[in-house]
Amino acid sequence: MKKMGVLKLGLAVALSAVVSNAFIVTGTVSNENGEKIKGADVTLINNNISTKTDETGSFTLEYDPISIQATSNPGFVGVKNGVLSYAQSSSGPVQVQIFDALGFRVMDQKLFGSGSVDLRGFVKSEGTYFARIHMGSAQQNLKFTAKGSYEASVSNNASKILKKDAAGDDLRVIAEGYDTLVVTLTNLDTNVTLTLKKTEPVYSFGYALKNTPTPSKGCGMNSTLTATKNVENGQRFEMKVNGLTREFFITLPKNYDNTKPYKILFAMHCMGSNAEDFVHHAPDYDHPSPYYGQQNLDTEGNYIFISPRGDTDGMPWSVSSDKDHVFFDQLLTLLENNYCIDTSRVFVTGFSFGAMVTNSLAQDFQHRIRAVAVYATADYNIYLPTNKGKPISWMAVHGKNDGICNYDRAKNSALVRILKNNGKPDANGNFTDASAEKPEEVQGNTGHVCHDFKSVDPRFPVKFCSWPGGHQWTAHDYGSMAVGAGWQDTWVPQAVHAFFEQF
Repeated sequence: MKKMGVLKLGLAVALSAVVSNAFIVTGTVSNENGEKIKGADVTLINNNISTKTDETGSFTLEYDPISIQATSNPGFVGVKNGVLSYAQSSSGPVQVQIFDALGFRVMDQKLFGSGSVDLRGFVKSEGTYFARIHMGSAQQNLKFTAKGSYEASVSNNASKILKKDAAGDDLRVIAEGYDTLVVTLTNLDTNVTLTLKKTEPVYSFGYALKNTPTPSKGCGMNSTLTATKNVENGQRFEMKVNGLTREFFITLPKNYDNTKPYKILFAMHCMGSNAEDFVHHAPDYDHPSPYYGQQNLDTEGNYIFISPRGDTDGMPWSVSSDKDHVFFDQLLTLLENNYCIDTSRVFVTGFSFGAMVTNSLAQDFQHRIRAVAVYATADYNIYLPTNKGKPISWMAVHGKNDGICNYDRAKNSALVRILKNNGKPDANGNFTDASAEKPEEVQGNTGHVCHDFKSVDPRFPVKFCSWPGGHQWTAHDYGSMAVGAGWQDTWVPQAVHAFFEQF
């Protein structure tokens, strides 16, 4: 034990401290963009110490048991070789508290009259300790070092006092507009860097833009599906739906991780094409690259791509029954149960008959499909259910000289069906009719115009793109507008990718 001198408390004397803070927690608070958050409430819950972050997002939380105050002449107290001696003129107690180096109290006793007590009898392990001594309104703080084991000198009484508070504390950060953050600290002499997430609004229908992914049941599980065929860019599968054998292809990211929720995109084929054409096909104006050009743009591997096949009643997709809707519903459920899918980011796209069935699904799958992109769509000659009256994000690309799927019909009917449910909510939160807004359209024989509707709810955007070409989804701005020309210069895949990526 380090030898210590005798300390006395005198009349109205301000005594100097011998140690610094028992603990100090510092840190910074930022948002996910790295912007510092000013005015956040930061609290050590168990210690009940709070502060606010400054303009740089910084904070300091400290606890100092070494404050000194002496305003009277209560008597005498001294420490020599770890033994506390005390004498007082009043009948009040001498209160002695011992703290370890982290600031946790290991002893708290009240002593009366005069006498002495060996402070080393209240510590078990080697290390530095701090004693705080109160006598009347006077307070003295001192430091002593315990070496070796003093187990034998600890009485039963002292053993009870030695039971210390649990180490560490929970640090809570509260800031307006952000989720509350609680972090467990095992060490209270530390510096922390904290990031708060924006509070995600909750809506009666739909999601906030850039919402947190919603993982499917298949997350963390291995698929039980068995492929019937392998191709260089995917696998073929079959499933039974209402007695019919339905075919579909799956292309997973190269480094698929069953714990990461993936966006999923369905590519719906047109007449004269089939599901396998969208997995691999020699490049042409209908198939410049897999999945309507979307796979090549998924440079980070965030999507699972699906290509289902129709062709069950002599038409690419059913014109009179809901069997393709039943197929889509069961297929999506099967995929969500076998793969890790972000159920809030399900996208569907298609051209011609593929656009028609995509638009048909948009009428009654608003609860499962986040957004669709339709190229040369039509809302006739296809099974079309009654719209459920819910909004859905919708993008269209259509040639003004399309001789197969009429441009004006798409603009004045298919588009209007969507706008009727996508208007900004009224005072009661009900979506309104935005069909009074008319799209800007391309004029002349070059270029294109994409109109983003301003009267719709921003969570359910609508975009209508016109160009001077015909029945072709790979729209381009210059050169021949004959069907099949200019597809190498198409702007459509990039525009659609940007549309899907805003969610």
